[in-house]
Amino acid sequence: MNPITHIRARTAVLAHENIDTDRIIPARFLTTTERAGLGRFAFNDWRYAADGRENPAFELNQPAARGCEILVAGRNFGCGSSREHAPWALLDYGIRAVFSSEIADIFRNNALKNGLLAVVLSESEHRYLLAHPGIELAIDVAAQTIELPDGGRFGFQLDPFAKHCLLAGVDQLGFLLAHNDAIERFERLRGEAA
Repeated sequence: MNPITHIRARTAVLAHENIDTDRIIPARFLTTTERAGLGRFAFNDWRYAADGRENPAFELNQPAARGCEILVAGRNFGCGSSREHAPWALLDYGIRAVFSSEIADIFRNNALKNGLLAVVLSESEHRYLLAHPGIELAIDVAAQTIELPDGGRFGFQLDPFAKHCLLAGVDQLGFLLAHNDAIERFERLRGEAA
């Protein structure tokens, strides 16, 4: 995982409410533990018509949404079953951050553990971003701020451990491995004391 300190990118809006993890990546694509390549299945049943061609009516298939790395989603994003494939698919698709007024806890935790910034905004901040698709935002993870094009700022909350891992570019296992010497020393001293 690469460190995430700043993100500067345009927003794409997918305003549907209650987008569940099966909508993000349908269950039929969960046959792999490989992260690479899952982006082609992100929002599969919305993105593609029955014949496999792109659905031109789908919001993320619009020319203005191409290359956007921040997804502004409707309320209750990531609800449904717990599947780590959902943040994997979004990351592989090119999404680096997801904003909503409500994000399902399990999805949010899975996202943060995998380097996808998942941010819950106030209702008014969320409405503003929904109404302004395609704007460029500057996210500062350390300061926990989102800078708008006009210089205004939104603040956001982030669990301190998740923030540390994002800034350091480590997942939970990487965090533990970085402390391997201390763990081994503790185990050795504990064994000697027994």
